[in-house]
Amino acid sequence: MSETLSTLSKPYYSISEVSSITQVKPHVLRYWESQFSMLRPRKNRAGNRMYRPQDIEFLLYLKELLYARRFTIEGAKKKILDERRDPDPEVKGQLQTDLKDAEKRRLLGEVRLGLESLLEALKSTS
Repeated sequence: MSETLSTLSKPYYSISEVSSITQVKPHVLRYWESQFSMLRPRKNRAGNRMYRPQDIEFLLYLKELLYARRFTIEGAKKKILDERRDPDPEVKGQLQTDLKDAEKRRLLGEVRLGLESLLEALKSTS
């Protein structure tokens, strides 16, 4: 397991958590799932998607290709297939950094929500 994957504390994440981590809307995540065969999150008994840390790492890379590097869906598919045959160590290092940053953003968001709810509770008691 890579160092990046170990920064995520849970084995599975819901689509809303993944959306928060990756800063990609859930409907876009579902669309990408339909376009990229290598992205197949497990589903629980209720049918909800459960993403593993490896799935999140892949999504961050896919976001980089589509949004930052401006690849088309077809171009991103080709690049991913090519890289699976011959992985680039520089790309892997960048993915690890991106995943760490995304996890930090998610944790800060959780702390912010907790502080906001605490502030609301304090306001309502006065």
